[in-house]
Parts: sequence; C-alpha cells; structure tokens
Amino acid sequence: MKIDKYLTDHGFQRSPFDANLYIKHTSDDILFVVVYVDDLIITGISAPLIRGIKQALCSTFDMTDLGLLHYCLGVEVWQTENNIFLSQSKYARNLVDRFRMQDCKLATTPMEPGFKLSTQSSSPLVDETLFKRLVGSLIYLTATRHDISFAVNYISCFMSAPKADHWIAAKRVLRYVSGTPDYGLLYTQSSNPTLSGYTDFDWAGSVDDRKSIVGYVCSLGSGAVTWTSKKQQAMTLSSTEAEYQGAVTASCEVVWL
Repeated sequence: MKIDKYLTDHGFQRSPFDANLYIKHTSDDILFVVVYVDDLIITGISAPLIRGIKQALCSTFDMTDLGLLHYCLGVEVWQTENNIFLSQSKYARNLVDRFRMQDCKLATTPMEPGFKLSTQSSSPLVDETLFKRLVGSLIYLTATRHDISFAVNYISCFMSAPKADHWIAAKRVLRYVSGTPDYGLLYTQSSNPTLSGYTDFDWAGSVDDRKSIVGYVCSLGSGAVTWTSKKQQAMTLSSTEAEYQGAVTASCEVVWL
C-alpha cells in the first residue's frame, strides 16, 4: 500500500495492536495517523508537527484537508480549547428509531441489579436475525458508552438461540439508551493527568457454566480510555480468585497504555 510505504519511510511505525494506526516519536513530541480506507485522522501534541505532515501528505497525494474532526464512523467529536467530547448521539437515536422504540418506557439502568439469564430458559424462541442485529448495533455503541458494556456483553452470550427473556433484556438496554442518547466521553486538558484503573467482577455470574464476569475501566485524567466486560476463560473457586484475575487483566491493560 502506497500510504503505508510513505508513512514508514518518513519515520512512522505501525502499531502492533492496530494495523491502521501509525505512530511517530520525536525528541519531545508524538504524532498519530489513523488510516481508514481513504480517510486519515491526524493528531498529536505539536500543532506545527501536525501542519507539517498534512502539508507533506497533500503535496504527495491527491487529498483535501477537512480541518478539525467532527464526525467519523458514527462517532461525533466536539472540540473546544480545553475539552474534547466524544459521543454517538445521532447513532443512538437512529438505533432507537430503527427498532421502533421512540415512545418506549425509559429505563434508569441498562440491566436490573442481580438479573440472571440462561440458555436453558423455557421462554419461546425469538427471531435470531433480529436479535443479532440489535445486539450487534449495541456492541458498536459501546465505543463511547462504557456504561452499557456489562449489559451488552451479557446479552451477547445468547445470540445462538435467543429466547423471549433474552430479547426483553436486550430491549431494556435500548430503553436505557433511549433516555441517555447524549452520554459520551469527556476529556479535559490537564497538565498532569493520572492513569487510573478500576475493576469489578460478578463471581460465578453465568448461570450456565458458573464462570465469572469481569469488567474494568482505565482512565487517563478526566476520561476513560479503555474498558471491557467479559466472561473469564476459567472457572474460579472463590470470589477472591475472581477478583485477582480481574485485577491482573486490568493491570495488563494499564501496562500496555
């Protein structure tokens, strides 16, 4: 790929974690370039460095500088002098409309506390394609909405043969989203940001195999930069063991950051 050769020849290194991300380090600056099909997102610490790479790219390739990023792949970017706010409010509203939930009764949480689901449910089967479409759309919404990560991960475990109670649980997440479409991630400028990690677990949370569900979130300064909620690979014999495994997983993520 021509753009790949150009960037690597000019001091950029491709990230081992994301093939679309290129990083260039200088003595006191860092520059990021994200490539998606025929679009580029360029950001970094130094404004002159950003202008320099944009001018160099425009002189080599037939491209247009669109200025500050405002919208990309369903993610809205609102930038001020000291803040950056990321949201998927338009995507969230379109999702609610697509499933005809505009006039639904709003939910205050994505899932009821202590709520459990099982693959052995006796409730009738529902449309598998429709269920997968809803869950897949909600998964994409977690790109800026870590508040629904646990609930979405939980209902995604039942995509092979969804039942009526699984569908009700999925619609509850959508009812929560319907009342909170403008939620997102706020990053505030800070001279000394602190990297923090938080983890929690639901010991033996899975009714079917007794495996624990672990979640963590890591924030840098004011906003979360990475998060996840997933079922552990192995069964833990105690809540202490489950908590330890969750802390190890979160720590590995913090080390990578």
